[in-house]
Amino acid sequence: MRCPKCSCQDDKVVDSRSVREGAGVRRRRECLNCQHRFTTHEGIIHVELKIVKKDNIREDFDKDKLRRGVENACYKRPINAETFDQMLEDIYSVIYEQHDKEVSSAEIGKHVMRALKRVDHVAYVRFASVYRKFKDVDEFIEEIRALK
Repeated sequence: MRCPKCSCQDDKVVDSRSVREGAGVRRRRECLNCQHRFTTHEGIIHVELKIVKKDNIREDFDKDKLRRGVENACYKRPINAETFDQMLEDIYSVIYEQHDKEVSSAEIGKHVMRALKRVDHVAYVRFASVYRKFKDVDEFIEEIRALK
């Protein structure tokens, strides 16, 4: 592992912990050159899953891209980091369990909307407005009424 401060490749593991119910490992490391401490995360790399977009273009499933979309929906909402991370892990798990090689972007959107609806209604409506491409205020109002 390369030190983020001095780029030295010699380090020692100071602490290791299981994370996400055993699905990964968090390691605290110390550079042997400059004594800088940093954290690394190990996780399972799933078989490359392809996303089938609406225009039939295929691209690699990008967890970070999905995370950014969900973060945007949850911006300034009272969702703690643990709940947020667990929600994302649940979404990833469902996607990998139900789809082997390809998944449509529409399916991913449905999984995200289901998860957001359970966690925060405002974040859900924000995501739905982008995902469903609301054309006017009436569609927004209709979605909010459906929540009640």
